[in-house]
This record gives sequence, structure tokens and C-alpha cells, in this order.
Amino acid sequence: MLDAKIEQHLALAGVCQAAALVKQVARLGTIDEQAFEASLSSILVTDPESPQHVFGSLANLSLGYKTLFSQLSDKSATKDTELTRYIASILGLERKLAKKPQAMNELGDRISHVQRQLAHVSFDNHQIVGSLASIYSDIVSPLAPRIQVAGNPDHLRQPVNQHRVRALLLAGVRGAVMWRQMGGRRRQILLNRKQIVDSATQALRLINS
Repeated sequence: MLDAKIEQHLALAGVCQAAALVKQVARLGTIDEQAFEASLSSILVTDPESPQHVFGSLANLSLGYKTLFSQLSDKSATKDTELTRYIASILGLERKLAKKPQAMNELGDRISHVQRQLAHVSFDNHQIVGSLASIYSDIVSPLAPRIQVAGNPDHLRQPVNQHRVRALLLAGVRGAVMWRQMGGRRRQILLNRKQIVDSATQALRLINS
């Protein structure tokens, strides 16, 4: 069992991890494979036994916790305005989605379809990433102004990277939905900043022990 303080902000680390991976793909054209698979897998865990079960082991959220810590710590040099924009946009998208029951139902149906696909192809198959990207484009993205992803045009022109970015934004929204379900609210990021940083520190200590 995870400490309740770590568990409380686990989903927020998931949002931060998705944002960090979007930046990785867009800027570098490469990706942290373990973090990528954990983030995308979280979309398909619709009936978890515990919050941690959504992401598997705590180590799968190492990048998310590092990002969460650097964004909220007192050291202004570690803050990344690009990541702040992605995180805020993802949280905003989730709020729009929460007010659209029809979109939520359609989202559930489409995710069930991808779960059925997994019976025939492996998770790292491009077809799965493409399917998740399509769910984002068709259902989630139209709910708000498009998230402008900055990066290297050569990387962003490649269809494989376009699919990765959209699938990761969907994973970010999944994390935001989970965070709201656990009582998280945007204002808490400012009001409870020290508590969130402490829980991220504790999580990273556990991951590295």
C-alpha cells in the first residue's frame, strides 16, 4: 500500500508525465519508452484495484514526479513555461470533458474498442497508438481551443510523432480525470504546493531506494 499522501497526487504526476513526454517527442523526436508505455497503458485501465494500479509500479511515474517537483519547487530556474502551458491545457480539457456526458460515454466506448484490439496485437503496435490518437482528435480535442505543441518541425511532421503526441494528450486527460475523481482541483496546485512537492519528494525517494 502506498502512503496516502503519495497516492493523493499520483494522478497529477500522471498529467505531468504526459506533458513532459509530449515535449520530448516534439523537441527531440525520441521518447522514454517505459514512461510512454505506462502513460498510454493508463488510458486502458478503466477498472483499477487502486490508484497505483492505473500506472503499474511507482517507478513508471518517475518522469512525472520529477516534472511535478521541478514545476512546483521554490527554485524558479527549474520551472518550464512550456510544460506549465501543456499541464494547464490538459486540466482545462478535462473540465470541458466533465461537462459533456455524451462525450464521456463515447470516450468509454472507443477505449473499450482499443481494449478489444489488444487481444489481437501487442501494446507497442502502431495501430494501438494510432487508435488512441484518433480518440483524442475525434472526441477530446474539439472541446476546447487546440493545444499548440511547440517543437522541431521535422519531428512534428512525422505521422508517428503526431500520433504519439495526441495519444499522450489523451493520457494526460486520463490522469486529470483520475485526479478530479480523487478530489483534486486546479486551485489546490497553488494552495497545497508545499504538500504536493513533499509527496513528490517522498515518491522519488521510494523510486530511487
